[in-house]
Amino acid sequence: MMEDRKTDAMSVNAGGLPALEARLAQELALLERPAKPWVPRTSPNGSEVLDVAVIGAGLCGLTALAALSFAGIDNIRAFDRAPSGREGPWVTSARMETLRTRKELAGPALGVPSLTFRAWFEAQFGARAYEEMVLIPREAWMAYMVWYRNVLALPVSNDTELAGLVLREDGLLALDFLGPEGPAKILARRVILATGLDGLGAPRLPDVAKTVPARFVRHSGDVFDVGAWHGKRVAVVGAGASAMDNAAAALEAGAARVDLFIRRTDIPRVEKFGGIASLGMTHGYIGLPDADRWAFMVEAERTQIPPPRHSVLRVSRHDNAFFHLGSPVLSLTEAGDAVEIETPKGRYPADLIIFATGFDVDFARRPEFTALSGRVLLWRDAYQPPAGEENDALGSYPYLGPAFEFLPKPGLPAAEAEAISRIHCFAYPAVPSHGKITSGIPAVSPGAERLAQGIARSLFVEDRARHFETFMNHDAAEITGEEWRDADAQDRIKEHANG
Repeated sequence: MMEDRKTDAMSVNAGGLPALEARLAQELALLERPAKPWVPRTSPNGSEVLDVAVIGAGLCGLTALAALSFAGIDNIRAFDRAPSGREGPWVTSARMETLRTRKELAGPALGVPSLTFRAWFEAQFGARAYEEMVLIPREAWMAYMVWYRNVLALPVSNDTELAGLVLREDGLLALDFLGPEGPAKILARRVILATGLDGLGAPRLPDVAKTVPARFVRHSGDVFDVGAWHGKRVAVVGAGASAMDNAAAALEAGAARVDLFIRRTDIPRVEKFGGIASLGMTHGYIGLPDADRWAFMVEAERTQIPPPRHSVLRVSRHDNAFFHLGSPVLSLTEAGDAVEIETPKGRYPADLIIFATGFDVDFARRPEFTALSGRVLLWRDAYQPPAGEENDALGSYPYLGPAFEFLPKPGLPAAEAEAISRIHCFAYPAVPSHGKITSGIPAVSPGAERLAQGIARSLFVEDRARHFETFMNHDAAEITGEEWRDADAQDRIKEHANG
């Protein structure tokens, strides 16, 4: 009987989305969103120039586009290398069953009720189905993001990969793309990098991973066929959420066994940022002194984020899953068609090793960002931590301005420095500077609004001469002069005298 009720609750309401979209249109009209366009067009030598180009059309990229549009900045476009409907990790490299975020969070809705995931879900499946859902299935989230993009008519070019970025002398940014029709060059006044976890670097692999042929090694962020793991002995290095997700995916795909090698003697249990999650943290972190921001991040790195309980249980319910604590990988040795893994506790054979070891921030590892390498101010350039709080990984993150803009290293030519500051990092590497705004769903709307407001301010200031000219030339009369009579006019004086 319960199964029948669940099936009924999950039945699709064919008329639900059109009704929701009508309500959304009314809400946007009441809020006057999008605002009327106000940015003057720029076309040097007749070339078209975007006011803002967004690299990446996942969660952060789409929310940034929407926030810019709401702010009246409409000459914008996002570019994503993925096909339409496959942007971000949700249906590619992500291997969790559901999102880790609470379903109640408004996410990218930008303060508009009908733009929330809940509104989208309930319109199709009903309120009861929403109440019965514990966490959001990742495929449902991807479908919601596709709807979000379509219902807001956000301009996105898919199958289009950034190949290079050039800092021009005139302050414009030249973007080289490889798209469906071949190479293309786009000029933009501002660029937003909404490129996710590995957006300014590459997967982090420890040196030991490079001691065996690459065919034995994967990173948890790679896209690969999970079905190929059937019957294999799979090793996973790490204890975070992605480690658990990959281990569970291997087990569910029929792996012969899965060994998790965890350097720590215990799996992290407390999410430190969870204790202070609030709008105060969202809006206040950016105002902290560098020493305080650094202290937050160093402690978070030290304690690490625990994997969700349900993710661990998804692994431990399998009899052929083995957790090895206090087991850093000391060496890897090729042994025929397998690898032997050495830890302080023994040697273990594996057919495949998945490293869930995070991502590095390193412009030099991204050919498209050659122009940024050595020119962008990093935390290690801007702040010297006290003894005992050094952290090389955090030091490699960009030290950002108040609108997520890169700051130039001292000593750059003026034109280069100006161009650097016109590139905004709305991706995970913004976290040390801005807090946990670009790390996921919870605070993406306040982050996108901060970004859009900062870009609006900088564009207005840059165009101030044109705005002042418009101000001076404006002569549309609000009244005609027929609305009153001047008591001291000559005819009125005579009229009083004769009276």
